[in-house]
Amino acid sequence: MAFSDQFLDELRGRVGLVDVIGRRVKLTRKGREHQGLCPFHKEKTPSFTVNEEKGFYHCFGCQAHGSVFDFVMETEGLNFPEAVEKLAGEAGMEVPRDTPEERERQKKRQTLFDVVELAAVAFERTLRMPEGKPGLEYLKRRGLTDETIKRFRLGFAPEGRGRLKAQLARDGVDEGLMIGAGLVIKPDDPGREAYDRFRGRVMFPIQDRRGRVIGFGGRIIGDGEPKYLNSPETPLFHKGNTLYGMHLASAAARQSETLIVTEGYMDVIALAQAGFAGAVAPLGTALTEDQIQLLWKVVREPLLCFDGDAAGGRAAAKAAERALPHLKPGYGLRFATLPEGQDPDDLIKSGGKTAMQAVLDEAPALSEMIWRIETGGRIPAQAEARAALEAKLKEHTRRIQDPTVRAHFSRLFGERLWPEGANGGARSGGWQGNRAGRRYDRGTGRGPGTNVHISGSEAQRHLDAGKIRRTALLAALINHPDCFDEMSEALGTIAFSAAELDNLRQQVLNTLAENPGLDSAGLITHLNQSGYAGILDRVLAPDDSGHYFFARPNANRDLVLSGWKESWRIIRNEDLAREIEEAKRISRENPSEEASRHLQRLTQHRLELATEDDDALAGA
Repeated sequence: MAFSDQFLDELRGRVGLVDVIGRRVKLTRKGREHQGLCPFHKEKTPSFTVNEEKGFYHCFGCQAHGSVFDFVMETEGLNFPEAVEKLAGEAGMEVPRDTPEERERQKKRQTLFDVVELAAVAFERTLRMPEGKPGLEYLKRRGLTDETIKRFRLGFAPEGRGRLKAQLARDGVDEGLMIGAGLVIKPDDPGREAYDRFRGRVMFPIQDRRGRVIGFGGRIIGDGEPKYLNSPETPLFHKGNTLYGMHLASAAARQSETLIVTEGYMDVIALAQAGFAGAVAPLGTALTEDQIQLLWKVVREPLLCFDGDAAGGRAAAKAAERALPHLKPGYGLRFATLPEGQDPDDLIKSGGKTAMQAVLDEAPALSEMIWRIETGGRIPAQAEARAALEAKLKEHTRRIQDPTVRAHFSRLFGERLWPEGANGGARSGGWQGNRAGRRYDRGTGRGPGTNVHISGSEAQRHLDAGKIRRTALLAALINHPDCFDEMSEALGTIAFSAAELDNLRQQVLNTLAENPGLDSAGLITHLNQSGYAGILDRVLAPDDSGHYFFARPNANRDLVLSGWKESWRIIRNEDLAREIEEAKRISRENPSEEASRHLQRLTQHRLELATEDDDALAGA
């Protein structure tokens, strides 16, 4: 059967090429692409690349090439309709059936594309005519250039109940199609004539990911309500799974790995004009779960930028709540809060691009945002209030479906709520039981879960050692970028609880992935110029990384790699021990088949790692 372009485009966007191929091929990010061993022929050196932005894979060895549909067809022996049905089922989309009625609907939808395009051209033309002067003056007052107005195809709908209707009729458009496209309203009273939906408004065409106009947003000039008016739901336009500006933002966002989500049309346009090309906005509603999934198809950690008022705070909390069930390893959100009373346009006009960038750079991760929302920045001293806070944080954590992410959130909140070393080394609230006295010690042979009493000062030294060890791993890569291939994948899996350390880690990995061959001096210069000078000085200071010989600039490559791998193994084992303890707690509190399987997987993984470590030591 034939599938519409719109259906296939939406399906591609929902399933994600990297996600589908990643189920069969271990992929490693290399700049803007992913790379792995080709599944279609035997090879030892990766020559198989996946480009999510362009929507295809290619093997330079066997010349295999195609889309997500081709990959499923080749790997699972399906024909095209079967591959479409399989992917649609995974994405929760209903496959249109090849019936006369469906063919008629598809034909009508294609015709509606033509109708809304005619309307967009009419609005653009009107903006430059005398009757469009109020709209053009408004846009100029907002500081928009002619180039920006043209790029976003801004226009104007003049006053008058039938101006657009008459224009479209002259182009041969049937009134029923005008109504179906959401451009004209038909009153319930059969005696009244249909009239234009948009009147006296600056017009913002809303486009799909292919750049086709599917609807409109209109801002009123002067007094009147509503201030902004969107197209209704139509066969083309579904506001819950559409983001304004995505067709222009996606390429720039993938290149910079920064996708900014703001609140409105003008915010997107102001950011783009100021140089932040990767900006999008929902369409007058809170960010939906479908829109969050669309964002994750472009970057792994989109940045939500909300106005600094009560409404912005509520929007941030709602987005966090909706994202939690869908979190998975490597994917999250960051939250940038603007100064009170300002939107992105205001901030850019008052402080320029630098002020806006500073807000974005300080954006905390989702876990930190939830912590701030619930604590207000303070942990209550009273036991009752702290218990209530613990219950709220646990409720957030339980909503996370992925067991690994859930375990990390639970551990992070627990460690912050009941700090190690408090009250004689025991956690008074018992978030995860008394784990202050549990650790993995390779030197004594005590494994994870072995009870070892640690005094408050010893527990603090244990925490400090863990932080220094992680800092040393990062310092080693900064001082020895030629070890990037050996270190990058493992470094990307380590949890950095300090936000500024984690931000530096991501910047180092991204910079080296995009600039192969960059030496240490060049990397340090780039990091300093990118605003990381303060944290970089602390990471490279002898008091932090200097305790580890392998992190020093003058260490030879063999020593760097051997010391780095040993420290990484220790961190990995400690983290896994904590995950197992957390999985046991979850299994006790909420017994389920999923929780039991997760605990079994972690336990088996620990055994496998122990075997690998023993083999490595035997061969040393």
